[in-house]
Order: sequence, then structure tokens, then C-alpha cells
Amino acid sequence: MSSSTTVGSAWHEPVPLDPRSAPLPRYGAGSLADLLPAVASGMGVPGFSTGLELAPADRVCVFLIDGMGWELLRAHPAEAPFLHSLMTGSANGTGSPLTAGFPSTTATSLASVGTGLPPGAHGLPGYTVADPATGQLMNQLRWRPWTDPHVWQPYPTVFQLADAAGVHTCQVSAPDFQHTPLTKIALSGGTFHGRLSGEDRMDLAADRLGAADRSLVYTYYSDLDGKGHRFGVDSDEWRGQLMYVDRLAQRLAEQLPPRSALYVTADHGMIDIPFDPESRIDFDEDWELRAGVALLGGEARARHVYAVPGAAADVLAVWREVLGEQMWIASRDEAIEAGWFGRPGDGVDGRVHGRIGDVVAAARDDIAIVATETEPNESAMVGLHGSMTPVEQLVPLLEVRA
Repeated sequence: MSSSTTVGSAWHEPVPLDPRSAPLPRYGAGSLADLLPAVASGMGVPGFSTGLELAPADRVCVFLIDGMGWELLRAHPAEAPFLHSLMTGSANGTGSPLTAGFPSTTATSLASVGTGLPPGAHGLPGYTVADPATGQLMNQLRWRPWTDPHVWQPYPTVFQLADAAGVHTCQVSAPDFQHTPLTKIALSGGTFHGRLSGEDRMDLAADRLGAADRSLVYTYYSDLDGKGHRFGVDSDEWRGQLMYVDRLAQRLAEQLPPRSALYVTADHGMIDIPFDPESRIDFDEDWELRAGVALLGGEARARHVYAVPGAAADVLAVWREVLGEQMWIASRDEAIEAGWFGRPGDGVDGRVHGRIGDVVAAARDDIAIVATETEPNESAMVGLHGSMTPVEQLVPLLEVRA
């Protein structure tokens, strides 16, 4: 447990972080959920309203690079000279980043991008969350165990709405993603084109962008995130991948047809967490943190904690006592009211409420809550993400216009 601190001759109990002090996602003004609504509105697709302002374009390509956070890009100008040169014009010339939603993780962010909704509405509020209908943890990236995707996320995607409004719409990504449930409920609409190599994706995205007077094209690259998880963002392997995606983005930009805009963004950043007991707290070996807990969801830097019936208040108290100086610890209702999953005051959809933990824990300091027995693969990752710190939450919105 955290110990008391001494100031002069007086003893002071540690004060846990206020959940309302966490740096909130900029839902409705500058989050990933606002990107495609702003794009679609500029293309004349009805029904969208957002505080994010983007200059209209007839043809728009969104290139999402998994794991390429704003802070990481800013720290590596030599490895990504093309992308770095665009940072001063990020977010419609403001030079500022967008924010991911909470948690800053792939399944949540891709659902926010594709639906134009915050996590409290689209219903993918974490890497793993409890399914209230079964009491099991649901992995929303791998979609295990199976549940009906369109019941889990019933809203139409922005791509579907744009396609219905007469915009030529397509996705260009790895073939393996074509039939995944996450693609179906977050990124479908129009035509899916599977291409293995990054170069082929860039070339086809540019070609499809010029295929109609109004076009919306989405393309995606995941290997930067993979290298970060395996080797860390302070590794030659990660830096090599950043150099490669910089060349991919430039290749795409140089092929843009007339009246086009290219937006390069990401789903989250990443931070390396040392492999020591102070930095990586093992839930599976910590009897205090396990007490009263039925399920541990989320991921190492953004945990959903589900209590056994009647134990939620005790679990909240213990997690705050043990971790409250290093993590923002909130009850479910506190996190919702503070604006972690959508704008403060908006609440969350009824079907989503029980997917959020009784206790939600987001890391401020360089720590992780791992689970070496139940999550051995995730616990072995060097680079992690999920919380609301700048290195995890801030993502670029880089723009090139033809």
C-alpha cells in the first residue's frame, strides 16, 4: 500500500488523484470520433455535426497508422522527415493533435473513427470488457467469445452513410481484415480491397480516390504498433518501421488526384514500461488488488475491474489506496460523469453501461497492471498504451492537399 508522507513534523495521508483531473478526450471538438463526420459533412453527406473544422474536399483519403502517436512522431524527425514536416499544419493548420477516446486502444479507436461516435455510444470501451449477458470477458479486437457484431454495435458507419449518399467509398487494407467482426461494425461501407504490401495499398488507395467525383477512401497499416509492442518504441525495430511508414505516406501523397485531401492519423501512441516490480504490478500475485474482484478487463494501462456482487465499494477503496497516487481510479459512474467515455453529461448507451468496469483505472505514471498468469502474452509486451497521458492519447491529423 502507499505509505504516509512526512512534511516537517506532520504526517499526511496520500491523496489519490481526482478522476476529474484526467486529461479528457476532446469529444465533439477534436477527437478521433470527429474526423469522419467532419470529412463527410464537407462532402455534403447529411446528418453530421461536429466541432472539428476541416476544409471541404471532393476526394478524401484517411490513412491510419496504428500506434503512431503525436508525441512519438514529434520526437523522431530524422526517422519520419515527411510526416514530421506536416506537423505544423496538423488539424486544419492549427498545429495541434487530435485525441483518441478512452481507452486509447485499437478496437476502441477504430470504432470511434468508423462510426463517428464516442466509446460510450458505439460500445467498444476497452480491449477486453465484460459482456453483461454472459458474465464473460469479451475481447473486442479478436472478437472472442463470439457475439453478434451488429447487436454489440448497432449504429451505421460513416462509410455506410456516405455510400448511401452517393459517395464512392472503399477500404484498402490487409486481406485478413476483410471479414473480421471489427471491420464489419466499424469500418464497412462501400467496397473492401485487400492488398498485402504497404506499397500496393498506397497505390490502390490513390487509384480509388480518383475513381469518382466524390470519393472517401480509408487505408490502414498495423506493423508499427506490432514492433512497438514487441520491442518497444525505443528500439531500432520500431524506428525502422517509422521510416517505412514515412515513405508510404509520401508515396500516397505524391499520387493524389486533383481536388483531393489526404489525412494521416493514428489510433493511439505508446509508452515503454520497464520490467521491474515497481513499474509492472502483477495482479495475479497481489492479494490486495484481487480481493473482491470477479474479472479483470481492459489492458495494463487502462483497467476495467469487475467486482463480485456487493464488493464494488470495497474494491474501489482498495485500488485507490494502493494505486491512487499513480493512477486515476474511478467508479463506473464517476468515469462516465467525468467524461471518460463521452462528453460530460451525455452519459452512455444503456447497453454499454454494464460493459464498463465497476472500477476503472487509468495510469498517469509509468506503471502497468499486468496479469502474468491470465494474460501472459500481453504482460510480455514492452510497449503499452490505453491511458490518457499525452504520449498515449494524442494523435496527429496531418494533411496533404492536391
